[in-house]
Amino acid sequence: MVDKPEGRRTCLYTPEQLDAIVDDMARQAAGLLTGRTRIAIVGILRRGAPLADRLHARLRETWGLADCVRIDLKVKRYADDLTLLYPETQLTENPTHATLDLADYTVLVVDDVMYRGHSMLRAVEYLACKQPAEIRTVVLVDRGAAKLPVRTDIVGVRLDVAPSDVIECNVPPYEDHFRIDLLQPGG
Repeated sequence: MVDKPEGRRTCLYTPEQLDAIVDDMARQAAGLLTGRTRIAIVGILRRGAPLADRLHARLRETWGLADCVRIDLKVKRYADDLTLLYPETQLTENPTHATLDLADYTVLVVDDVMYRGHSMLRAVEYLACKQPAEIRTVVLVDRGAAKLPVRTDIVGVRLDVAPSDVIECNVPPYEDHFRIDLLQPGG
């Protein structure tokens, strides 16, 4: 497990609260997917992938949407503490996705946090080349600080925090407990 940055952490959402939020996100997704027969759920690695798994499980169990394509995309720009890693947002294509045909699919792209919008925009741009019928975006947390023309169709929670603060989405298997923390660096 990677060492977490120093600072004061405050738990904003517990596992129980997040389970209810994911249930609501699944309800919203089911509404968007009504009548659609070809559905793909795409998780943005890292934490967007297990969130996509949770959403898919809820859609299958509660809403009967069992026949979904489930893939992950590796998109990277920032480290977990929002340190810029790459000036250009990097998407690493899985060789098995090169021939992926999403024609006539409704695609849900799932990520943990919408911050500036770089990762989501890069994922949507890549998926648009696969010719889906529509692309919808889903995030657990929207910080309300997007700088790019990317909207979120389904949002678990909106959190307006100081630019220097970090929203930490703790999502198993990467962390032990499903929760959202606010990290105030330094203190």
